[in-house]
Amino acid sequence: MSSRALFAPFAHLMKKAGLHPLQVEAFRRHYSRLLQGERGTLGSAEIEPVGSLPHLDQLPAAGDDLKDQVALLNLNGGLGTTMGLTGPKSLLELREGLTFLDMLALQVQHHRTTSGGRLPLILMNSFNTTRETAQALARHPYLEDQGVPLELLQSRVPKVQVSDLAPVRWPPNPQLEWCPPGHGDIYLSLYCSGMLEALTGHGFRYLFVSNVDNLGAGLDLRIPAWMHSQGIPFLMEVADRTEVDCKGGHLARLHDGRLVLREVAMCPEDERDDFQDIQRHRHFNTNNLWLDLSKLEGILQRFGGLLDLPLIVNRKRVVPADPGSPEVFQLETAMGAAISVFEGAQALRVPRTRFAPVKTLEDLMAVRSDAYQLTPDHRIRLCPERQVPPRLRLDPEVYRTVEDLDRHTPWGPPGLRGCSILSVHGQVTFGQDVTCEGEVEILAASPWRVPDGARLSGSVRLP
Repeated sequence: MSSRALFAPFAHLMKKAGLHPLQVEAFRRHYSRLLQGERGTLGSAEIEPVGSLPHLDQLPAAGDDLKDQVALLNLNGGLGTTMGLTGPKSLLELREGLTFLDMLALQVQHHRTTSGGRLPLILMNSFNTTRETAQALARHPYLEDQGVPLELLQSRVPKVQVSDLAPVRWPPNPQLEWCPPGHGDIYLSLYCSGMLEALTGHGFRYLFVSNVDNLGAGLDLRIPAWMHSQGIPFLMEVADRTEVDCKGGHLARLHDGRLVLREVAMCPEDERDDFQDIQRHRHFNTNNLWLDLSKLEGILQRFGGLLDLPLIVNRKRVVPADPGSPEVFQLETAMGAAISVFEGAQALRVPRTRFAPVKTLEDLMAVRSDAYQLTPDHRIRLCPERQVPPRLRLDPEVYRTVEDLDRHTPWGPPGLRGCSILSVHGQVTFGQDVTCEGEVEILAASPWRVPDGARLSGSVRLP
């Protein structure tokens, strides 16, 4: 059967769903690459390590010239399924009754108040998050009056059945037949939706893009000012890799000199040790990106709206939590991969404080603790005395969901400011005002409540 015939049912589904013709064409190209055997791998023989990079602390102070030319876009398409949630992760409570989304809205309000700038906020939602996010934003009516839409709706694509490369059919829940195409879809969504034209038409020149669950990301006008002075079209914020970052996407350089982003899904199975070598590949992608919108508009027009980003083939199940459901391919791209598309793209080293992601229950427990502090501009940052976050290991049989975490930390997490490692094994509930110091390992053979005011260090074993 020809590739055109194989793709026909996908095209029918996408057109029926009302997707833009360019979104259908983008998926057709990815599907064709899948048929040709491409699995989106990038081997170590194709790349070189990246040497020294400029650092944010070396940049000159910014004036007021760009305060009305910068817009903020946050990726808000994710569900907190790995934490047992069924809704947008951004609606998860962080502290003091505030959600991730509340914190972001307050950051925008603070910037507008202190700088006098007109900073607009755009949320890139998926079909999974748009409704609940709109309801939550009713708490922040000041966001509506900003000249450009508050929402950018991400595209969606069919899942591909591994067994026959046909569209998946799942009658119990047809929504599971679809998936987001990765955050690399941002460029096509900006183009097809008219958002890019709206931004440039309102005089916005630079766009700062970050994940809504990166609580350390924040606007820093030194970066677009430097981009403007140097003519940089695309900039990726990177941080120095530590052991806790060894599985995250890292920066590398192709043999032709272009920078490239390599995600773990792109790494051949037999090269995982090289991928995780933090001495060789020293910088990881924070997913904080800066775009020169005029340059982006030009390159998209030149390529008919479609950027040729490396394909990521994720092999999953139709129902992620059901190992008995059919295997599927999810065809995705990463937005950071565009660093290899823009001529003159640059990477900038930034302090660890600009990277405070919440991907796991351990991350959530850490950022809720005193190892992090809430800044006056409503960001979460590591305490000044810490260089890296505490490393937490929670018993996966006990701490499966946010509800489990809340039940076992009814007064909030233990004090972790002076803790380097905390490992918890068994049914452990933390009392009030508990503090952990140094390396702490708790092994409880039966349910145990840590007494109020306890100071823990070393190994704590209970029968």
